[in-house]
Amino acid sequence: MLINGQPYQFNIDSRTSLLDLLRDHAGLTGTKKGCDHGQCGACTVLTDGRRTLSCMSFAAMNDGWEITTIEGLSSADGDLHPMQQAFIDHDAFQCGYCTPGQILSAVACVEEGHAESDADIREYMSGNLCRCAAYPNIVAAVKQARNEMEKA
Repeated sequence: MLINGQPYQFNIDSRTSLLDLLRDHAGLTGTKKGCDHGQCGACTVLTDGRRTLSCMSFAAMNDGWEITTIEGLSSADGDLHPMQQAFIDHDAFQCGYCTPGQILSAVACVEEGHAESDADIREYMSGNLCRCAAYPNIVAAVKQARNEMEKA
């Protein structure tokens, strides 16, 4: 399995979720366990660039795919991804618990072409819940990052 560009091999129970593999076996605790039922989006990661609720996906189902977690989003030299920087610039987080899943979902939202309007962003980010209600700031961050990501 390729996680954040690094090859990993695991000997795990076939019932292990991708979320538990990332947190408990790979030591990548940036991906959060929220509801553990696929309803909150806190566990969102990218699987070959697509949004995946890691609590609802068996790790074995993802063998051979590239998994990107929040830890793998920044560049090798430590520069933040434009979405990470936009979340900081717009204070698009409060408690921060949902932030990794929000950021990864927002990256996919832009890359899927679903960030053209505020309404589109709200619709395509609706699977990621924020108990602190930072939604206006999240939309502003997505729009800023969209512009930066399109330049790259």
